[in-house]
Amino acid sequence: MLQLPDLRIYDNTQLILNAAACVGVIGVVIRAYLRKSDSRLPLPPSPPSWRLRGHFLPPRSPSLTVARWIDEYGPLITIRSGTQTVVIIGCHKAAVDIMEKQGRMLADRPRLAAGEILTRGLVMVLSRAGDRFRRKRRFPKSAETYQPLQMSQAKTVILSILDDPRNFQNHVGTYAAATIMKIAYGKTTPTSATDPEIREARQLVRRFNTIMRHGYYLVDSIPWLKYIPWYAPELKDEFERTKRLYTDQLNRVKLHMQSSEDIGPSFSKYILENGHLYGLTDTEMAYLAGAFFGAGTETTAVAICTVLMAAAHFPEEQAKVQAELDAVIGRERVPTFADKPSLPRLEAFVSEALRWRPVTPEGLPHRTTEDVIWENYCIPAGTTVTGNHWAISRDPEVYPEPDAFKPQRWITDQGRLRDDLTFFVFGFGRRVCPGQHVANRSVFINSLLVLWAFQLSLDPTKPQDDMGFTNAVMPNVPCTIEFQTRVPEAELRRMMQNYPEAG
Repeated sequence: MLQLPDLRIYDNTQLILNAAACVGVIGVVIRAYLRKSDSRLPLPPSPPSWRLRGHFLPPRSPSLTVARWIDEYGPLITIRSGTQTVVIIGCHKAAVDIMEKQGRMLADRPRLAAGEILTRGLVMVLSRAGDRFRRKRRFPKSAETYQPLQMSQAKTVILSILDDPRNFQNHVGTYAAATIMKIAYGKTTPTSATDPEIREARQLVRRFNTIMRHGYYLVDSIPWLKYIPWYAPELKDEFERTKRLYTDQLNRVKLHMQSSEDIGPSFSKYILENGHLYGLTDTEMAYLAGAFFGAGTETTAVAICTVLMAAAHFPEEQAKVQAELDAVIGRERVPTFADKPSLPRLEAFVSEALRWRPVTPEGLPHRTTEDVIWENYCIPAGTTVTGNHWAISRDPEVYPEPDAFKPQRWITDQGRLRDDLTFFVFGFGRRVCPGQHVANRSVFINSLLVLWAFQLSLDPTKPQDDMGFTNAVMPNVPCTIEFQTRVPEAELRRMMQNYPEAG
C-alpha cells in the first residue's frame, strides 16, 4: 500500500523557512538602523518616520519635502529608503566640503538592483567606481570641436520658431536630438524630437528617473528579487531594446567606416578606432556612445527651455540682457560664440535660471567608500549620499533671497562674472557629467540667438507651470511663450539663412 508522506513535516519545514526569512529581513533592517563606523560621531539628524519602508517622498517635486526637512533639521539629514541609509546634503558649504573636497571617497555609486536589471552595469552614470568606470572616463573631450554644428542647429531653432512659435519645446528638443546624434554618430537625422530612436532614448531617461527614486523598486531593498524570472519584466525588456538600439547605431557607423562614404567625425568613430587602447568591448562602446543621446538630449533641451521660460517670467531681467546684446552686437549682425566674453549679463542670466529651477533637483546618488567626517557628523563607509540641488540652490548663506530671480548675484561690482560663486548644475566631484562643456555651449548659443532675435512674454490667458521642467525630462507642461521679433521678420530670416556657422 502506498505510504503518503506526513504533511505535518512539510508544514513545519515551511514554517521554519518562513521564520528564517523573517529573521533575515529583520536583521537587514536592524543593520540599516544601526550602521556604525570607527568614529564615535553620529549620523546627521533624521526626520521622524514610522513607515517600515522608510521616509515618504512624494513622487512629484520630492525636493520640496527635502528642502523643508533641511530647513528644520539642518544642512545634512539622514533618511531611510527601505533598508538603505541615505544622507542628503542641503547646503552649499557642505556640498563643497564633502562632494568636492572629499570627492575621492564619494566617486562610487550605490548598488541599485533595479539599475542592474535595466543596464547590467553598462551605463556610465550608474557604473560603480573601479576599472571599468576609469576606462570610460579616460576618453578625450573637446567641446570646441562641436561649435559650428551647434550654431548651425541653433539657427534652425530660430527659423522653426518663426514658422511655428507655439511648438518651441519641440523645436528645442529637435535641436538637442539632432546635435547629439551628429556628435555621437555623425548622423544628420533625426529631423524631429519625436523620431523613434529619440523616443527610445527618452523612455530610457524616464526609466532612469524612476530607478533613482528612493525605494521605488522593492528589489533595491531585497536584491535577490532580481533573480526571479517574473520580477520587473519591464526593466528586462527595456534593457534588450536599449542594447539593440545602441548596438545598431554603432554597427551603422562601422559600416560607413568600411565603405567609401565619409560622414565626418563622431564620438562613435573615435571609439571604434581607439577603443582597443582603453580595453572596451563592443557592447561597452555601444553604451558609451549611446549615453550621449540617451541623457544629453533630454537634459540639454530642458536646460534651454528653462532659460527661455525664465526670460518670459522675468521681463525686466530679459530687458537687461537684451540691452547688453544691443550694445555689444547690435541688430545688424547675428551673434556667435565669439561674442561670449563680452556678454557677462547673458551668462549670469543663464546661471541664475538653472539655479532658480535646477534641471536635476534631487541630484544623483553617490556612495562613500570610507568614513566621511563633516563638522560633528560622520557618514560611514557604504552610505548613500546625495547632494540635493534644489535645497542647495536655496541656501541663503550663498544665494541671498534664494527664491528671488536675481542674475546680478553672479556679477561683480566691476561688471564681470564672479569666479567665487558656483552652482552644481552637472553634478559633483569625480562624477560630474562628462558632457557638461558641450551642454553649456548648447544652452549658451540657443539662449543668445533666441534672446537676440525675439522678445519673449507669457500668454496671460494660458496656464503656466514654472516647475514643469525640473525633472531632467522634456515634459508636456503648460508653458506658452509668445515670441515677438526684434528684427523685421524678412530680415531675420535672411540673416539666419546666411548665418556663418563658425565662431
